[in-house]
Amino acid sequence: MSNVITEQLTGAGRKIEHDSFAIVDREAGAHDYSEAQWQIVRRMIHATADFEFNGLTRFHPDAVAAGLNAIRQGAPIVADVEMICVGLSKPRLQHFGIGTHHFIADEDVIEQARAENSTRAVQAMRKARRAGLLDGGIAAIGNAPTALLEVIRLVREEGLRPALIIGMPVGFVSAEESKQALGELDDVPWMITRGRKGGSTLVVAAIHALLALAEAAQR
Repeated sequence: MSNVITEQLTGAGRKIEHDSFAIVDREAGAHDYSEAQWQIVRRMIHATADFEFNGLTRFHPDAVAAGLNAIRQGAPIVADVEMICVGLSKPRLQHFGIGTHHFIADEDVIEQARAENSTRAVQAMRKARRAGLLDGGIAAIGNAPTALLEVIRLVREEGLRPALIIGMPVGFVSAEESKQALGELDDVPWMITRGRKGGSTLVVAAIHALLALAEAAQR
């Protein structure tokens, strides 16, 4: 097991993680997810100790397959905030040649947001689109509903086609509404958490689960 890049690096760490997953499986109860979808939801529960994600998490029918294909192709990950990029395991990403990107703190993004009286998150997504990172990439949004709403607008109005949108912003203003809007898209695969709950931790967990599934398929 030591050569499995998506596992914990030590035997003790792997045992704790595997035991934790077993507890989640035992206590989660019934669910309607496919086996692959459950690997993602289970890791999200593991990361938060919140069993409500068994039910709150929804998947476009093509989400898992699209995510795995994007990972195998080394597609870029565009995050709304730096926390997602920091939380993702560098060795796991490097195994697939995946780069992560966030632009929310860039000076030009801040200046454009001020000029247009919009948000940094909106301008960051527009910058990512101009850089060619969102078309065919994974949009990973765990904090800013306005980032998700902008990605949805780009899909609907400008023909943007990410490989996968992970839309899990947390909060009280537009968080629930943005995810509901994403769940109405048919032509781009997505993963969401319904309601107010979400966060960068969940996005990281979902991506780590996809990386593990992709590596398991390699083996």
